[in-house]
Amino acid sequence: MSICRSLCRHQRIVLVEYPEGRTFAFLQYSVWKTKSNRFLFTSAMAFPYLEAVVGFMILMYIFETYLDLRQHAALKLLTLPKPLVGVISQEKFEKSRAYSLEKSHFHFVHEFVTIVMDSAILYFGLLPYFWKKSGEFLVYVGLNSENEIIHTYAFLAGVMIWSQITDLPFSLYSTFVIEARHGFNKQTVWLFFKDMLKSIALAIVIGPPIVAAIIVIVQKGGPYLAIYLWGFMFILSLVMMTIYPILIAPLFNKFTPLPEGELREKIVKLASSLKFPLKKLFVVDGSMRSSHSNAYMYGFFNNKRIVLYDTLIEQCKIEDEVVAVIAHELGHWKLNHTMYSFIAMQILTFLQFGGYTLVRNSKDLFQSFGFDTQPVLIGLIIFQHTVIPLQHFVSFGLNLVSRSFEFQADAFAKKLGYAKELRSGLVKLQEENLSAMNTDPWYSAYHYSHPPLVERLSALDEPDKKAD
Repeated sequence: MSICRSLCRHQRIVLVEYPEGRTFAFLQYSVWKTKSNRFLFTSAMAFPYLEAVVGFMILMYIFETYLDLRQHAALKLLTLPKPLVGVISQEKFEKSRAYSLEKSHFHFVHEFVTIVMDSAILYFGLLPYFWKKSGEFLVYVGLNSENEIIHTYAFLAGVMIWSQITDLPFSLYSTFVIEARHGFNKQTVWLFFKDMLKSIALAIVIGPPIVAAIIVIVQKGGPYLAIYLWGFMFILSLVMMTIYPILIAPLFNKFTPLPEGELREKIVKLASSLKFPLKKLFVVDGSMRSSHSNAYMYGFFNNKRIVLYDTLIEQCKIEDEVVAVIAHELGHWKLNHTMYSFIAMQILTFLQFGGYTLVRNSKDLFQSFGFDTQPVLIGLIIFQHTVIPLQHFVSFGLNLVSRSFEFQADAFAKKLGYAKELRSGLVKLQEENLSAMNTDPWYSAYHYSHPPLVERLSALDEPDKKAD
């Protein structure tokens, strides 16, 4: 009798040659008889993590494509929603419709290419292939491939190159065709690539220390690994929130103090009335790259700053409309929305790391994705893929909360007496940004972190509830 053993991706297979008429019984194996007079014994199959992940990715692609089709149909409507008739000009509606439909067509192509590439990378074992080849490259250049940190650097370098190559055509088309065609793109090709090189340089400078720290923490963390990982990411998030507006954002945009004048006086007066610790008020040259507009605030404790896009000031000709937008942003601060969101993200981060610690030593999980070893970074990547179903539910829940926060911030600005100005400001921002006027309710409920304009205007128009 000769026994041949081979290990498949998910199961151990044993072939037993037998003389005619003999019977073998192995209770721990399932048995099939083949035409070549062999019994095929298979051990209990490990859970097919890879197939489950790819299958769910495809199911989610189908579901989200269905929502995209619903939204595409809404965008094709030739008339404005009734609440916007007489509010949005027909000219702006036609431009918005054309812009939204072109972005929608582009989105269909981009999402199809993305799901095909992502599924192929996982199913055909390109991740373990890249990991193996990055190790071989280290050996070729005389470095130690057994050092997990160095090996991870090489792997990430390859991933970065791959991502830049595959993303570049879509970024170029989106920026220099779609955005340019509809009057939004203001940057040159040189500025585009200059920004890209800056981003790569930042990743090279900031990324390696973070990756090394995570690997060391996982290797040395022991039973309190989840706490150590969360603590590290908590501190890192605070550091990045501190240095980003001071050191990183100025690499891409120019921030100048808002000039003295009526607008500045109104914003400072509003902040003071709410006891908002405003230290600096900036204008950023967003128009250098795009005509889209925005405003935001940042900072910790008693060191808050407000940033206005120059495009926002240009689009909102009436200063009180800009002040109303700031009142909305200050509403998020006054109602502690930023703090609640930050706490929620910290809880989710801790739960994710807790889940990771439960599976990080699972050989079946790594082998399912084609890995014979269990590198830290690979474990994190695999775990992120396995919890994709939960991530979709969490994202949906966070969007629900975010939309609720937006209504509350609008109501806060209304309570301050800016209902009319906020209403007109929101309409102008919708018009100038050519945002979608018609939205499918299922699509917006699933994707939008901000309520559609129709819903926000309806809420602003509701009479205030009087206390009994």
